[in-house]
Amino acid sequence: MLRDRKYLEVVHYFLLEILKIEMRIFISHLTIQIMTKVKHIPDGVSAVLPMLVCRDVSAEIDFCKTTFNALEGVRRPGPDGKAAHAAVTINGAMIMIECEWPTLSSRSPQADGSSPVIIYVYVEDVDSAIEKAVAAGAKILLPAKDQFWGDRTGRIMDPEGHVWTISSRIKETSSSEREDRWSKILNG
Repeated sequence: MLRDRKYLEVVHYFLLEILKIEMRIFISHLTIQIMTKVKHIPDGVSAVLPMLVCRDVSAEIDFCKTTFNALEGVRRPGPDGKAAHAAVTINGAMIMIECEWPTLSSRSPQADGSSPVIIYVYVEDVDSAIEKAVAAGAKILLPAKDQFWGDRTGRIMDPEGHVWTISSRIKETSSSEREDRWSKILNG
C-alpha cells in the first residue's frame, strides 16, 4: 500500500510539472498573440494625416493654436533643442508639424501662396478665424465669401507659407441645389 501511495505521489508530481510546462507554453503563445495584434491605425488617428514641413515648428504650432484653437499633443526637440516634430489637433483632426531635415528633400512651401497643397478646415466662425489668422501673421489670399454649396470660405497663407481654406457651413444644400447653382455659375 505504501508502494502504491509512493507511486501515486510520483505520478501526481510529474503531472503537476507537465501541467506547469503546458501552462507556460500556453501563456507564452498567448503573449505572442497579444503582442502581434497591433492596431495598424492607432486609436484617435485618421488614416490620412497631413504633415506640414516648416522652417519654424514652434511658430506653426502657435499659429494653429491662435487661429484654430488647436490642441498640442506632442512636441519633440531636434538636435539643436528647438521643436522638430509636433502633433496638434484641430476639431479632433490631427496634423503633424515637422521641421526641415537635411537628410530629407521635403521643404517648407514658398511664402508666395503657390503651395500645391491646400488644407481645408471647418471652423465655427470663418470670419473670426480669418481675423485671428491675420493677427497671427497670415495673409488673406481670398476674402471670406458665401459659396454655392452652402459654405462661407476664405483662403489664407500662414507665416510658414502653408495655404488654408477656412470654412463654416452656413446653409445645408441638396445635391440638386448645388448642381443648379453650379450650372448657373458656369453658364453665366
